[in-house]
Amino acid sequence: MNLYVGNLNYKVKEADLREVMEEFGVVDSVRIITDRETRRSKGFAFIEMPEADAARNAIKKLNGAEYAGRPMVVKEALPKN
Repeated sequence: MNLYVGNLNYKVKEADLREVMEEFGVVDSVRIITDRETRRSKGFAFIEMPEADAARNAIKKLNGAEYAGRPMVVKEALPKN
């Protein structure tokens, strides 16, 4: 399942986010989206978790939870239209 994680502190690194998500299960990939010109984080990421139950549990526990001083938004990522 592909997850969207938003409202991240701009200083959060992919390794930090992976560590948080691995508490809920296997994580295939973590990708923090960055600005093309400045290479700075845009404050959101996409995380791929192969087990849907683990991903749903992460959504349930982490959506709204404070991380690095900001309340995270965690939900299932929807495909672009």
